Amino acid sequence: MADNDAMAAPHTPPVTSDTRPGLRERKKIKTRLEIRRATFRLVSAQGWEATTVDQIAEEAEVSPSTVIRYFPVKEDIVLPDEYDPVMEGALRQRPADEPLLESVRAVVTEAMRRSLDEEPDEVLLRTRLMLEVPAVRARIVESVGVTSRMLCRVIAERTGRDAGELEVRIFATGLLAAVLETTLYWAERGQRDDLVGLIDRMLRTFEGGLTRIDRLDG
Repeated sequence: MADNDAMAAPHTPPVTSDTRPGLRERKKIKTRLEIRRATFRLVSAQGWEATTVDQIAEEAEVSPSTVIRYFPVKEDIVLPDEYDPVMEGALRQRPADEPLLESVRAVVTEAMRRSLDEEPDEVLLRTRLMLEVPAVRARIVESVGVTSRMLCRVIAERTGRDAGELEVRIFATGLLAAVLETTLYWAERGQRDDLVGLIDRMLRTFEGGLTRIDRLDG
């Protein structure tokens, strides 16, 4: 993996204008949220396989076609798709001279802490589904590719490197795979551990790389 100092940020991120969504977009966000919450209520009560799109539509007070328009497959409802733009914006707001991994640590741990504070039941159910339902896990893994491309763009802007460069792609995909594996580890252990603490532990391991793994043998 590329040295963290080599991935430091010599370039100041561009200043962006206010990106507050308009009324129409806010309505779409609200509808997506209502569909997702309706799904989680149903799944909590009767399980994943027993929950149908028609039931979700009725619970969310929308038509089945609306559910499908927002979420083409049921597994998409579980994806935390609103996190990517939030994470992207937060990374761009970090100090330009801050080591990249420190920026990632601050953003990821804060996002995880906020999710656990604001929607603990959804986080618990999402990770349980990821562990128990292969189709959900596969869809989440597939979605990591989209997040990885976003992270590559941010890294490229901060470092002046090309987003398609091998080291950039390894950093982004390796980090996201580590986040996913940490979440699975948390779920496998009954979600009893401090997830934010596990994420921080993962980042320390990620930062140490193979040299840290070698020390585990001793």
